[in-house]
Amino acid sequence: MATLLRRLAGPMCSSRRWLGVIRQETQGGTSHRVPRNEPGLLPGGGRPLTAHSRRQHTVAGPGTLEVEIKRLEGEDTGIVEVLMCRHKAKNALGHMFVSQMRELVLTLSNDSAAHVVVFRSLVPGVFCAGADLKERAQMNHRQSDLFVHSLRSLMTQIASLPMPTIAAMDGVALGGGLELALACDLRTAAYSAQMGLIETTRGLLPGAGGSQRLPRTVGITLAKELIFTGKRVGGQAALEMGLVNRAVEQNQTGDAAYREASSLAREILPQAPIAVRLAKEAINRGIEVDMSSAMAIERMCYARVIPTRDRQEGMAAFIEKRPPRYIGE
Repeated sequence: MATLLRRLAGPMCSSRRWLGVIRQETQGGTSHRVPRNEPGLLPGGGRPLTAHSRRQHTVAGPGTLEVEIKRLEGEDTGIVEVLMCRHKAKNALGHMFVSQMRELVLTLSNDSAAHVVVFRSLVPGVFCAGADLKERAQMNHRQSDLFVHSLRSLMTQIASLPMPTIAAMDGVALGGGLELALACDLRTAAYSAQMGLIETTRGLLPGAGGSQRLPRTVGITLAKELIFTGKRVGGQAALEMGLVNRAVEQNQTGDAAYREASSLAREILPQAPIAVRLAKEAINRGIEVDMSSAMAIERMCYARVIPTRDRQEGMAAFIEKRPPRYIGE
């Protein structure tokens, strides 16, 4: 039986080095950077995002901040945005970017208050340009292999997040950039976006999960064509082949896919959080095994949702003909 790991993507990003606690007011939330080595921190230097916190939390290593978290408030409380902002390198997957993203995802994996996570870019016209080829050119064979292993582990971490994840592709998503989007549960794209696993045009093959996740998304024969040719596709074609869930015309502000991802997140947000997480687990684990085993997985997940207060609330709301008020318990 195959095993899928359980529970374990601008103006808002700072380029200064940080020491201690810095708070910066931002639209829709508060940026909060925490120092390392403080009591109560998670491994990697991050704090758990508690249900009572309404701050935007950031986990970063030393040096330039390339990835940041924004936690939405008000009616959107429960939606967390992962902001990618490596402007000069177009969010290329370099050492620092990958390290910061891994710490950030580790923090999210333990956050019960995060009900939906949206990966978006603050770099105009780009979601993620893929591997940082300038860094890669400086690596020997062993270093390159170790780094790609780290990159593959990051994508597994993202895929293993317990809550629904959405990639908003408003621009280019190539190679590792598309692999990052494929690690998310759902994807939105602007018609003008360009995406593809182009590794064969560089003498490589997809090495961060793309050779496995793309066939599971669009089918084996189509995935082979896209990978063998290194072909790039736009948002409309991606929608037609099932690579993305929704595609929209780009707007004047260049964030149409992000707006569509936000709309999708708001459709998920009112549903019972534990039920949604267990549904994700049942789907992800069940798709990897035979039908009999998959049914057993569904039964186990269903059994875990029965004693929750949310299930009782859902039944009561139905009988009383009112909207349910889920609390994630």
